[in-house]
Amino acid sequence: MEPCRSLALLAGSLGLMCVVVALSTNFWFVAMGPTSSSHSGIWPTKGDEHPAGYIYVTQTFGILAALCGLVSMGLLVLSCVPSLSAPGRGPLVASIVAFAAAFSLTVAMAVYTSERWSQPRHPQIQTFFAWSFFLGWVSIPLLLSAGGLSLGAHCSGPRPGYDAL
Repeated sequence: MEPCRSLALLAGSLGLMCVVVALSTNFWFVAMGPTSSSHSGIWPTKGDEHPAGYIYVTQTFGILAALCGLVSMGLLVLSCVPSLSAPGRGPLVASIVAFAAAFSLTVAMAVYTSERWSQPRHPQIQTFFAWSFFLGWVSIPLLLSAGGLSLGAHCSGPRPGYDAL
């Protein structure tokens, strides 16, 4: 049980860190022209008064994923302290919340990717996704791993019996 829980904490912490860094940085999309370059993210700057609707969807589901990841990691940490957690239920709930975080982030990244991919291209401007965008995609398998490992910790843990009540 302990190796699964420890690995779940590691994977979840890395996934949560990647989500927070991806959401807080402005290097999701880069455009390079003949004389200059520019980068943008999911948070509007002063020049963007009304961002497109897909930006709001990406922001909402990204923040939801970060919050779910934080709750999942908190529950896993609490499950390490027997007096603070419900017997055997901490890893199970942490697993469900980690899977919810991965699903929310998948929705956010899929919406952003599909909308940016379908935008018209200019012949003199080269556009591509940047490192914040890829960090968002990397965090999905990490959160899925945290969910799977915490589910493994739950399944391999001791079952409460009549004596535990």
